[in-house]
Amino acid sequence: MSDRSLIVLPDESAKPFLDAINAARKSLQIKMFVFSDPDLLKAVLAAHQRGVKVRVMLNAARRSGEDDNEKVRKALEHAGIDVRDSNPEFGITHEKSMVVDEELAFVKSLNWATKNLTETRDYAIATTHPHGVREIIACFEADWHRKDFKPGLSEHLIWCPSNGRQRIAEFIDRAKHTLFVQNERYQDTVILERLVRARERGVKIHLMARPPHSLKKEKIVEGVGGLRIMDDVGIKIHKLKHLKLHGKMMLADNCRAIVGSINLAPGSFDDRRELAIELHDDDIVERLQKIARHDWENSHALDLTDEGLFTDLEERGDGGADKLVLRADDEHATKHRK
Repeated sequence: MSDRSLIVLPDESAKPFLDAINAARKSLQIKMFVFSDPDLLKAVLAAHQRGVKVRVMLNAARRSGEDDNEKVRKALEHAGIDVRDSNPEFGITHEKSMVVDEELAFVKSLNWATKNLTETRDYAIATTHPHGVREIIACFEADWHRKDFKPGLSEHLIWCPSNGRQRIAEFIDRAKHTLFVQNERYQDTVILERLVRARERGVKIHLMARPPHSLKKEKIVEGVGGLRIMDDVGIKIHKLKHLKLHGKMMLADNCRAIVGSINLAPGSFDDRRELAIELHDDDIVERLQKIARHDWENSHALDLTDEGLFTDLEERGDGGADKLVLRADDEHATKHRK
């Protein structure tokens, strides 16, 4: 029996996480970017009430003052649960993880927000692999006590800021035949270069992304620029039809995969606490193949012409077309329409 398993959202909802929390006997360690779902909060409070040692680390209020976790933080503190803001060394703690009884760990792309449990394509890996569990605990302890953390116990785990960019670049470089990628952001120059080179050496690449209007205005230039560069070299780029894409998943040659919290953006690699896991488990890879086929069949190509981008940014979003110097009648738009 494999010591790792795959959870796919919204297909499986919150049940795997609720079951794990409800089964906890000794301890829970939770590190979360956004924690707002009421059912998960109730389960954590109930675990504390039955004597489980619960520690929760939540991303602190953002520089803008926005605090996604204020309500849950107060509820946890009121119940007497030990809760702390994440390590201030990082601009954001985007990692989403949980360890149960120091035996079972979850590596996730999803926040504990109701929309991520019911409306978005997201993923989680449950693992009982001893090295992986111990390393996630070690990082939790280091961040809890504001100490340095050096990865190394598990060959499967990928951390930021540490080895994230290197490991993902190497993952792409090893692809020989096919590469399927789901991610919200394609902004990191190193990763974009690796994807372009993979396409040029003959790898068949299918990418899924969020529409440009979902980008923050200050990220539109690099975000859209990256998509258009990949589109120009023949990389197929699609958008999900019926679900919002939040998951971060890579599948190479139908034999290797990465699942976790890492967006393909410089901030994720250099300034955020992030966690992902690389997998070679046959059963997980086979299921990810099925999800990839299903999602691709239920998607459509992003319109990256000037006209398409202008419509997306100005009519569906909050603007930003001026930053891209869009002209609907230029040669680039004509090429894409053909």
